[in-house]
Amino acid sequence: MGNRSAKTPEQVHGNEMSTFTIPKAIVIAFLIVGVGCTTPGGERPVGATLEIQAPLGLPSVPIPAENRPTAETIALGRKLFYDTRLSKDNSLACASCHNPNIDFTDGRKLSAGVGGMTGVRNAPTLLNAAYFPLQFWDGRASSLEEQSADPIANPLEMNQTHELSVSKINANPTYRTAFEQAFGPGPVTLGKIEKSLASFERTLLSGNSPFDRYEFGGNKKALTTSAIRGLAIFVDPKRGNCATCHTMNKAYALFTDGKFHNTGAGVNGEGEFTDLGRYNQTKIEADRGAFKTPTLRNVANTGPYMHDGSLKTLKDVVDFYAGGGNSNPHLDKEVQALSLSGQDRADLVEFLQSLTGDMPKNVGPPGKE
Repeated sequence: MGNRSAKTPEQVHGNEMSTFTIPKAIVIAFLIVGVGCTTPGGERPVGATLEIQAPLGLPSVPIPAENRPTAETIALGRKLFYDTRLSKDNSLACASCHNPNIDFTDGRKLSAGVGGMTGVRNAPTLLNAAYFPLQFWDGRASSLEEQSADPIANPLEMNQTHELSVSKINANPTYRTAFEQAFGPGPVTLGKIEKSLASFERTLLSGNSPFDRYEFGGNKKALTTSAIRGLAIFVDPKRGNCATCHTMNKAYALFTDGKFHNTGAGVNGEGEFTDLGRYNQTKIEADRGAFKTPTLRNVANTGPYMHDGSLKTLKDVVDFYAGGGNSNPHLDKEVQALSLSGQDRADLVEFLQSLTGDMPKNVGPPGKE
């Protein structure tokens, strides 16, 4: 693979650092704080728009024009996020699979649903999900709003019809009042539930990690010597080639391109995929076995890894990619065997551990700040 000279962190900017582009269709800039207008159906928030401050290392939060965040919608979404009434047997909440105590994951290989049902994929973190143009491992939802309602009706997850969920929430006088404060007069609707949950989820931001303080804050003592070596490997296309998919740029780093790649994860002993991933949505042959690039932020706390939870540790992940993934007809061209020493691999793990950022405030169960 030729000579592979390590680059210093000062050399990683420029063409070697890919940029994750947020679609123009999403409104990036916040509206001026003020009282919003409602649609005839009363589906838009009516309170004053709140600015969600992005921490060091992250860009401005994309906000759809039809769902401006307000104190009322965020508080309502937070309450709903921890409410088990959204599940069939009143046993699970959104937080059951996205626990704030473990970085909004569940720590399981595969998520558990109501009645002991086992899901088919690993629960990804919700931290920084606001930046994804598509949601879920297979990208089947185009917004956080759309994403929020899917697990409720999924028979392997909360397994409750949207109609029943709306009815249960609407039957509660406290909720009716909260919805009126957030959206104006009118009944509880699925659309209002989706918008409230999405507004809360947009506050789940984590940045200001040791890496951020080193790279964007100018603190050259924020990373260990090993992590600095790991960063050089991470961005070097001839050594780690990690930043090709886990993107960074000069102003911020999302550590994901938001796209779908086949790494060979999930291939069975017969060389076939038990989960076709993105192909199920697009029916494009090249998408067989392709899954969305997960963010690497807080990755040290969000194992096990891959869409099927098949890799237990960060070392396992580094070894998997160093070995070139699992061979299959649709393996992404960027996934190739890497010549990495034991020290190189340890340095990469050290760097990945430096991506653990601050947890957002006031995102736990209501009343437990």
